[in-house]
Amino acid sequence: MKILTIILSILALGLIVFNFTKVDFNAPFEGESTIALITIVASLCVILMMAILRVSKRIEQKVKERN
Repeated sequence: MKILTIILSILALGLIVFNFTKVDFNAPFEGESTIALITIVASLCVILMMAILRVSKRIEQKVKERN
């Protein structure tokens, strides 16, 4: 599970970098720039969710060790 979350986070980071190059900073809310911004936000959400999943798995493991 840890490897999967790391791979997904790296892929999301790659999407952020790729879509950052697609944003037209003169008109960021027009055309392909809007799609790029939406994808950047979605990728940030994926990174956040994977971090939450890793933390929750760590907490689950510590609770099992305690019992």
